Formats: sequence, C-alpha cells, structure tokens
Amino acid sequence: MSYQGRQVIVTGGTGALGAAVVGGLIEAGATCYVPWRHEAEVQRFAYSQHDQVKLFDNVDLTDESAVDRLFGEVPALWASIHVAGGFAMGPVAKTGKADLMHLLDMNFVSCFLCCSHAVNAIGRSGQGGRIVNVAARHALEWRGGAGLVAYTASKAAVAALTVALSEEVVKEGILVNAVAPSIMDTPANRAAMPNADYKAWPKVEEVAATILFLASPENKVTRGAVVPVYGRS
Repeated sequence: MSYQGRQVIVTGGTGALGAAVVGGLIEAGATCYVPWRHEAEVQRFAYSQHDQVKLFDNVDLTDESAVDRLFGEVPALWASIHVAGGFAMGPVAKTGKADLMHLLDMNFVSCFLCCSHAVNAIGRSGQGGRIVNVAARHALEWRGGAGLVAYTASKAAVAALTVALSEEVVKEGILVNAVAPSIMDTPANRAAMPNADYKAWPKVEEVAATILFLASPENKVTRGAVVPVYGRS
C-alpha cells in the first residue's frame, strides 16, 4: 500500500495501537498529524521527532472548537483514523451519569466530532478519502458487555455511527469503516491480566494492518464495515 504524498490524521496516535498505525503510515509514505493531551504521551511516543509526523498539543477531542482547529491545520486531508478512546468497567447499579457521560465523551463524542470535521476537510480536497473508526468486540457482541455496559454502549454507538455515515458520504467518494478489536496484546493489558493467554490476543501491528488497508487508496469498495479483529481470542 502506498500513502505517498497523503495527509492523514491519527487521533490516539501516541498510544499502543495508534503508534503502530502511525509507524505503518510513515513506512508507506504518509504525513501524519497526531493530537495529544498529556506530556507523558509524547515522551513515550517513538515517532515524536520524525519528519513525517506533526504533533498538536493539548487537543481535547470532545471540544468542537479544538477539533475544528486541528482539522483546519491539515492541507488536502486524505484519511482520518480515530483510535482515541477510553475504557472503564463497572456494573450499571454503580455507574452514575457522570461515569456514563465520561465514556460517551471519550469514545462516541470524540469520534463523532472528528468524523464530522473529517467529512468537511476531505470534501474540500474534492478527491475523496477515507475514515476509519475504532469500535470494540463488545460493540458487536453485546452480551459480552455484562459488567461494562456503559463502555459497551459507547462503542456500539461508534459502530452505528460508522455504518450510517458510510451511507451518507459514499457519493462524495469517502469510504467509512471501523475495526472492532478484542483485547489486544499491549503492556498495559498484560499487566492487568497476568494469567491470560497473550498468544491468542491480536497484536497491535496486526490490527494496524487492517486499519491501514481500510484507510488506503487500495481500498476501493469496502465501506460500512465494522471488521472484527479478534486474533485467536
């Protein structure tokens, strides 16, 4: 896949999956625009000094004006990849409105705002483009969301947004898809589940490879898909 000369936004690009996506895009020739919120993110980000990476500090993706400024900085946007999000467990009986709204903001609102601004930014180029969201396995398999209902609902909203938006913008040459990962093999997940079978978990590079295809010019027909990326788990 070639992204030579392509401009791509990657939200959540400093995280484990996001960094794998950015690394693949760099190798394929893209210029990546990566927003971040906390200094620690940049310190651990392997591509913070790379010539093909442009960082944007203190971007709150739930703030529409901040998202507008971010997308306004990118010339001729080809693709917008929305990895940013958050996770929390908890039974419904102990989940208050503030907890629910926090997850909706992190996972759904941020994705919605970025999709909205991506459609406008890609539309200005007149060349079409791609949007890829990150849902979750629970977005497709709701019964598995017992004990984390608020998280499941927020990611299911991302899946629904993806499919509906794909129908809305296809005539503009914009293909919209999502991936739905199961638990990925990251240092944080290993630390949280030390007795799990890590070999069954999908690697972030493997999930990133699916994202890179969906966001690429080589993807000419796939839209409205929420692609399971479960590995052997």
